[in-house]
Amino acid sequence: MNGLRRNKPLLILAAVLLLLPLVLPNNFYYDIAIRMAINAIIVLGLNLLIGFAGQISLGHAGFIGIGAYASAILPTHFNWHPVPAMIAGALAASLIAAIVARPIFRLQGHYLAMATLGLGIIIAIVLKNETAYTGGPDGMPVPDMALLGFRIAGEKQWYWVLAGLLLFSFWASRNLIDSPFGRALRALHGSEVASQVMGVDIVRYKIAIFVLSAFFASLMGSVLAHYVGFVTPNIADFFHSIELVTMVVVGGMASIWGSLIGAVLLTALPQALSTFEGWETVAFGTILIVSMIFMPRGLVPTLAARFGRGGRGEG
Repeated sequence: MNGLRRNKPLLILAAVLLLLPLVLPNNFYYDIAIRMAINAIIVLGLNLLIGFAGQISLGHAGFIGIGAYASAILPTHFNWHPVPAMIAGALAASLIAAIVARPIFRLQGHYLAMATLGLGIIIAIVLKNETAYTGGPDGMPVPDMALLGFRIAGEKQWYWVLAGLLLFSFWASRNLIDSPFGRALRALHGSEVASQVMGVDIVRYKIAIFVLSAFFASLMGSVLAHYVGFVTPNIADFFHSIELVTMVVVGGMASIWGSLIGAVLLTALPQALSTFEGWETVAFGTILIVSMIFMPRGLVPTLAARFGRGGRGEG
């Protein structure tokens, strides 16, 4: 009985993902659902960093760009299979995150935000200017994903792949938060001084969660690149990073369900604003401001507290 209660959120998500195709009328809606799932997985990793560990990142799209271009460059120029290329991109993003994390996380507040912003901008500039391999501002095609001789193509096939990845990411995130590692992250968010007194190596935990979130982001960058079949430097730009942070804040920081809800709502928003081209940036900024004023804890924790769940948003 306890096991069923504990796995109830996972079962609810699985049921939603299984039933959703019954109400998706065409490939356009499958495409939106796929992009929601990709963003949700990225935001799950980013929320572990921002919401649970209390560390900001305004350049996370840079890691998505690394994964996307690894899946484009390595198969195209060096004849790599897509799967090793994807893994190599994730490892490269993790290595970069590990190298820069120690000096970056010595900073606090807006200095930390500016440092992560600078990292993302550097990655975007490199992708845009390295025309020999990346195609420059025009981007480059990405080969189809193939696994065990099976080619993944079409919205319906990609939907089930992303549904499986989302379920796994949701399960892994919930287990991580309930582990000693997750408790250390929450202690770190509460008070770094108190965490140190209790024996938590705050630098090691900051680096570890930054590397983990970069790994999540890079893998999903590769998946997105293979799904779309083309990649441009815009995938790593500043606005994309702000979109992801907005999803975390609006859905609910330190909330697993909040990550999903924020990703779903703000992935659908550009479609709702499609008739007002160019206003997406204004809309995201307005939503972020309103959320911080009226729902500083985010949508899911606020509603949970309102209806007697105490605001516990871990899942």
